[in-house]
Amino acid sequence: MSGQRYRRNMTGAESGARSRMGRAAGRDRSDSEPRAAARGEPVAAVGVDTGGTFTDFVALRGRACVALKIPSSPDAPERAVLEGLARLGAGPETRVRHGSTVATNTLLERKGARVTLLTTAGFEDLLEIGRQERPDIYALAPRRVEPLVPAERRIGVRERLGPRGERIVPLARAALASAVRAAKRARSDTVAVGLLHSYANPAHERALARALRRAGLRVSVSSELCPEIREYERLATTVTNAYLVPRVSRYIEALERACGAGLEIVLSHGGAAAPDEAAREPARQLLSGPAAGLAAAREVARACGFERALTLDVGGTSTDCAFMEGELPRRRAREVGGYPLLLPLLDVHTVGAGGGSIARVDPGGLLHVGPESAGADPGPACYGRKGPPTVTDALVTLGRIAGDA
Repeated sequence: MSGQRYRRNMTGAESGARSRMGRAAGRDRSDSEPRAAARGEPVAAVGVDTGGTFTDFVALRGRACVALKIPSSPDAPERAVLEGLARLGAGPETRVRHGSTVATNTLLERKGARVTLLTTAGFEDLLEIGRQERPDIYALAPRRVEPLVPAERRIGVRERLGPRGERIVPLARAALASAVRAAKRARSDTVAVGLLHSYANPAHERALARALRRAGLRVSVSSELCPEIREYERLATTVTNAYLVPRVSRYIEALERACGAGLEIVLSHGGAAAPDEAAREPARQLLSGPAAGLAAAREVARACGFERALTLDVGGTSTDCAFMEGELPRRRAREVGGYPLLLPLLDVHTVGAGGGSIARVDPGGLLHVGPESAGADPGPACYGRKGPPTVTDALVTLGRIAGDA
């Protein structure tokens, strides 16, 4: 059904164009060839794309290109990846390059970790105040997305640095110990540390991070992730990273145990990183899957004689679109799901609506679609697994997608 992500390999073999409308019952679309892969030539490389609905593979075996599609496993996304690699016959020497929407969907669906924020005293509400911009200047009742850390878990630390890194208020031992105790009382999964002007002098952040890690807490530090000016964007990026770390790191660690040194994780700027780095900084993967798809779309457009192209990438949980003119469009920062991201990435626009987005009617009788998704299990209602009504069901009902039933 809609939502599966199938990519075409950018070297000329397949790794990027998605088959958006798979089987209505959500069946595996593979043939007998992948099942027999282990008996043929060794698999040199595999491209893997995990979506909220389907997980897709393209393998290079000798000079042949083999595609495989299986339903995703939302409760443990790595399970579908490992199953597909096994069926393709991937071994310890196989290079695996993985683009994933796990980080993106975690943020869009608000299913991340419980986070505590430590910031300079007096700036606890910066995450909520932002830059006081209205996302829609014509809205009569504008609403912004809720911050990922509520007010009760935003803790002020008595310290202050100037814009050149000079110490205005030193971080005393008592203030350090008090901050660690407050973070432990919050019983959060992770702690985000973002102090004013730490890009110029990270000493206070490093001291806090050391103390928090000694206390057994998992920490994301702004001066390690994005040591740049603009305190709101830097703080929001660090909080987003902390919000994603537990779920994404568990996923990557499970893959690394199975794949070993051959595993590479695609990042939002189109490059790749080793698993340990990717697990530590999942905010860099928020456009992982879309970035790989955009790079593939550029190759397809060029092969067809087009230097300018408009791309639309509809998945099960999110939809991505971009405009290319020659080279890949790049940005230094942007918002994802309403949250600022101060990291390099490709200029892909993502919304929390896809083929599996759930339709519902609110108490006032208004129709809402997404950002919640039916995913692979139970999937849309047309899968016959008692799933909720989704965009895919509307398309089947209208006859724009042919159902098998």
